[in-house]
Amino acid sequence: MDLTTRYMGLELKHPIVASASPLSESLDGIKQLEDANAAAVVMFSLYEEQIRQESEAFDYFMEHGTLSFAESLSYFPEIDDQPAGPDNYLDLVRRASEAVDIPVIASLNCVSSEGWIDYARQLQGAGASGLELNIYAIEANLAVSGREVEQCYLDILRLVKSSVSIPVALKLSPFFSAIGHMAKQLDDAGADALVLFNRFYQPDLDIDHLEVAPTLRLSQAGEIRLPLLWIALLHGNVSASLGATRGVETAVEVIKYILAGADVVMSASALLRNGPRYLGNLVDGLSEWMDERGFRSLGQMRGVMSRGKVKNPKAFERANYIKVLESYK
Repeated sequence: MDLTTRYMGLELKHPIVASASPLSESLDGIKQLEDANAAAVVMFSLYEEQIRQESEAFDYFMEHGTLSFAESLSYFPEIDDQPAGPDNYLDLVRRASEAVDIPVIASLNCVSSEGWIDYARQLQGAGASGLELNIYAIEANLAVSGREVEQCYLDILRLVKSSVSIPVALKLSPFFSAIGHMAKQLDDAGADALVLFNRFYQPDLDIDHLEVAPTLRLSQAGEIRLPLLWIALLHGNVSASLGATRGVETAVEVIKYILAGADVVMSASALLRNGPRYLGNLVDGLSEWMDERGFRSLGQMRGVMSRGKVKNPKAFERANYIKVLESYK
């Protein structure tokens, strides 16, 4: 059984990657993920605002509301509670890349052009196998158009790609007005991989204390539907690798994502619930399903149920939506 896959130019032994989570906040945690059979590890994110919180540049970007992130800055714990500044983060990348045999992919969130370039270069120098850009545009200025927000993503990608030689993935949000077009633009701009989709940890309202309450819930299997749709639509239409994330509870979700066309499937919530060794269940479940159905390699299986290969492509489109509504009793 050949489970090997290629993601953002990296050769992986199988498609299941440990995505960013507290499990990758220490060298011991990263080693545990390798021992549990992760094909690669995406580290938790390095935030520029942790480094530049009191600088004039940081204040400027914060006041003007340009770029914020999936883990929205307004809902962060106090900065002292954050696990790592740049020196500790870079040291962890360096030690992890030397200690484990699987790729270590760093994750970066910045607020300035200088930050994206500088820290991307430093992460490459520390030995990161690849870099995941974790961008989320929350534009509070109602005069800023969707086109301008999209341009921010493209500008950041081009800046980083021109500054490093390691592969670069971009983690997308699902809230673009034309996701397919945006994905194609990023692909044309040189993204080595697109990760679908980022989770925006939206705040709740505490009606007893009249405060904005930060919330963080682990993903559920039902969240697979949106990224599954877009991976099925993008497979075969972009050159960039496709990384699937969200809703991976069991091997069933892994199988569905690969059938849709994903090159890798990322999991964090299931590993936080069940421990790193749960990775083995995901890999074994995938392998057993493939064996039962006569798939000898991941390449044979990938994209079999993408939009371009299913018998009825309209099943992914509006016609199927109407059919579903009509069939509900």
